[in-house]
Amino acid sequence: MGREEQAEEREVLDSIFPDEIQDISEHEFRISVLLDITSDDGDDAEPPTILLQVKYPDAYPDEPPVLDILAPPNAPTHSFFSVNGDRQLLLESLTEAVQENIGMQMIFTLHSTLKENAEQIIGERQEAARNVQEQKLLAIEAEENKKFHGTPVTVETFGPWRDQFMREMEEEKMKAEEDEAAAEKKRNRGKEAVVLLTGRQLWERGLAGKVEEEEDDDEDERKAVMEGVEKMKV
Repeated sequence: MGREEQAEEREVLDSIFPDEIQDISEHEFRISVLLDITSDDGDDAEPPTILLQVKYPDAYPDEPPVLDILAPPNAPTHSFFSVNGDRQLLLESLTEAVQENIGMQMIFTLHSTLKENAEQIIGERQEAARNVQEQKLLAIEAEENKKFHGTPVTVETFGPWRDQFMREMEEEKMKAEEDEAAAEKKRNRGKEAVVLLTGRQLWERGLAGKVEEEEDDDEDERKAVMEGVEKMKV
């Protein structure tokens, strides 16, 4: 009965996979499995193809088929899949399907299961690679954003910043006054320009007392001149 069921199944497989199936012997054959995967932009790699090799034991389907997974000759490499590297994993992934279908023709089911499992492996690896790339981009973006954020303001950082800011403002103010005095002197063609100083500036430069004394001397001088003028009138 086993050989009859094997012949029936083989006829069905020939009709489903007319171009994909290849005989090795009377009871052994290979089916080519082309994987359907979605490649990311810029990935021009060809979708992988694997070979499911099947050998019927005499008691199949009451006995599990002998399976193997091979790579086609001169198959191109793929970034996320390798038949040699993933062979054992894929064979183990068929174990459950084999056990569930003991006593029934199962090669088509095993072909579908193999295709699905291989595509899932590639998809998971692609997703992992995308996540790694995304994390790299996020890290670069975070590093760039640091350039647009200053040091957080705290009680400890505000005091030194304020002192530095006040010093810089004072230096800018003094420089502006010096520039103005130089410009005024130039306008007077080298003559000493009279620069009116504020009370604070007089105090800072130690001139407050001197200015008052000079103002008193000038007042006395003006009074003497006026008295002389009055005498001349008489």
